[in-house]
Amino acid sequence: MKRIDAAIICSSVAALIVTVLAAQSPNPRIGKWKLKQEPPAINIMTYEPAGDGGMKVTVESKNAQGREQKWTYITMLDGRDVPISGHPSADVCSVKKIDNRTNEITNKKNGQVIQIITNVITPDGKTINNTYRNFNDKGEETRTTTAVYEKMP
Repeated sequence: MKRIDAAIICSSVAALIVTVLAAQSPNPRIGKWKLKQEPPAINIMTYEPAGDGGMKVTVESKNAQGREQKWTYITMLDGRDVPISGHPSADVCSVKKIDNRTNEITNKKNGQVIQIITNVITPDGKTINNTYRNFNDKGEETRTTTAVYEKMP
């Protein structure tokens, strides 16, 4: 093979790799997020890459009285139930990607839905807005709350 042919092939392969990598946008949620609230209460969500396109989610919180909680799970964003370790009221959750900015998280206890969270990241990637819909043991929606998380440096 001539040097010129090899150079053309290498250039073409390099261009293809760059194109493929550019088309795969990184998950904008990866990183640490702090709940926008007044101290002394603290709530930090950490998203880390897991597997092929999944995420490890860790939530660490401390309330105003100093009580600490930490829970974690790994999701492939496919809507399948996965175990939650350390959650105060849920034993499994499922995360379904709705679109590029929206995930829906369903928390369950003993197979029953207790909460559905709509998690929306802003177009600038600096804020996550969560809407929490809570359900009683009869499956009736009992209350809806919201929370705003800001990306930490």
